[in-house]
Amino acid sequence: MSSVIVSLNNTGKQYQHTRVLHNIDLQLQAGEVLGLFGHNGAGKTTLMKIILGVIKASEGQAKVFGVDPLSKQAWQGRRQIGYLPENVSFYDQLTGKQVLTYFARLKAVEVASVGELLDKVGLRQAMDRPVKTYSKGMRQRLGLAQAFLGDPKLLLLDEPTVGLDPTATQEFYQSVDQLKGDGASIILCSHVLPGVEQHIDRAMILSGGRSLAMGTLAQLRRDANLPVSIRTQGLNGALQANANLSQLLVAQGHLQVSEQDKLAVVKQLLDYPELRDLQLEPADLGRLYQHYLGTAAGNTAKSAGGLNGGHNDGQSANIQSQAEVKPQ
Repeated sequence: MSSVIVSLNNTGKQYQHTRVLHNIDLQLQAGEVLGLFGHNGAGKTTLMKIILGVIKASEGQAKVFGVDPLSKQAWQGRRQIGYLPENVSFYDQLTGKQVLTYFARLKAVEVASVGELLDKVGLRQAMDRPVKTYSKGMRQRLGLAQAFLGDPKLLLLDEPTVGLDPTATQEFYQSVDQLKGDGASIILCSHVLPGVEQHIDRAMILSGGRSLAMGTLAQLRRDANLPVSIRTQGLNGALQANANLSQLLVAQGHLQVSEQDKLAVVKQLLDYPELRDLQLEPADLGRLYQHYLGTAAGNTAKSAGGLNGGHNDGQSANIQSQAEVKPQ
């Protein structure tokens, strides 16, 4: 059996005259976690719906477990898929336990697993309460329990940590790590970048329905060639007095250097006896995200400028301002 769980080749989607997804290529391996990142309208949910077989791609090819997700052969594979939509909705009059039992029967999953899953997401004490009494975070956790039903081999999670407190978020990522360890493949779509890095194998950054970048964080850092941050303690005066190092300062005790110069600068810093601490910080996911969105906006602006003889009546400026909005 192939280790490729999801295969997208030149996949696109168009609604009448509006193209919302452009030529997406993706090979998701068994046991791999892919982070899918982009602003609202970037195409993340459309991509998930194609994989789920909810909508048909307008062009290209999509395969899940080796078959077209809209084919008759895809029925068995759907039992191995867990999905958490961005906005979860349940029957408010039912209790949490009744809701999960209902979905378990729909998926032909042992009802005995319901209590264990509710315990796993921290809803054991509230399982006999009507869902209408649940907070947003509790509803989100119930949605996660629904997605985890049947030990799925493929999980599609759209904004899974929205509404979760820090403890619940940490527990969610522990569940992701456990499912990955059991061989599940996971596509995790999120606006919340902090805390995601250590739980994904690769990242895809989408904007305007296009894939701007995809790869491991190491690959994205190498391609972006962003400076490395070096934070020091005890060298404030010494750094300012050094003609070379002072040019690298961006804040007190904080230097930014190119990847190529990193080792040479570190060696120079270690020669100072007053150095108390030194930390190296490569570009995190947030900086990478902003870099690739900014690069795409810049390319769009250049293209618009060329077409209009250098004038784009403010369109490129608007695109640039959108790229500079920090993810929530």
